[in-house]
Amino acid sequence: MARTKEFDPDAALQRALELFWERGYEATSMADLVAHLGVARASIYATFGGKHELYLKALERYLRATDPKIAEALSQPGPVLPAVRTLIERYAEESAHDRPRRGCLVVNTAVELAAHDAEAARLVEASWSFLEASLTSALTRARAQGELSPDKDPRALARLVLVLFQGMRVLGRAPADDGRLRDATRQAVALFD
Repeated sequence: MARTKEFDPDAALQRALELFWERGYEATSMADLVAHLGVARASIYATFGGKHELYLKALERYLRATDPKIAEALSQPGPVLPAVRTLIERYAEESAHDRPRRGCLVVNTAVELAAHDAEAARLVEASWSFLEASLTSALTRARAQGELSPDKDPRALARLVLVLFQGMRVLGRAPADDGRLRDATRQAVALFD
């Protein structure tokens, strides 16, 4: 007879995500995970694999929760540029008021792991490609609807916004002058006027 799990794997994965997001990959030990999740080490290994596999599963969960929201915000019918402006302003606001200073788990992974971890790099690239494609699609629609000048390149603008978003998340991690984010946001929004 198979033993039933004595913990909720979904809840444990969420708690692992929160711990990795707060501390980062390297600063989180298996002992930290055991204590934070309240799950025996053997059960973590049996359910998720090692720390690395658990981290990747947590990152995938984060991506499933965040990426679709962006695509949904950009794919609403009607004028596109107000949605793009709102998204830029939302990123700036979230970055400026990130008081736990956790930043974005994708950006954190890019900085900490992507250079030497092919699987982490693949997930980061997938997220960034998804965001770029969502923005490109929205800006292409904006150009077709006459909101964006025909001489504007939707893909190049999407890449600019993607880089801006990642930079905002990095600035949000440090106790920085919010004026930088405000000024950058104002300039970015002006691109779409």
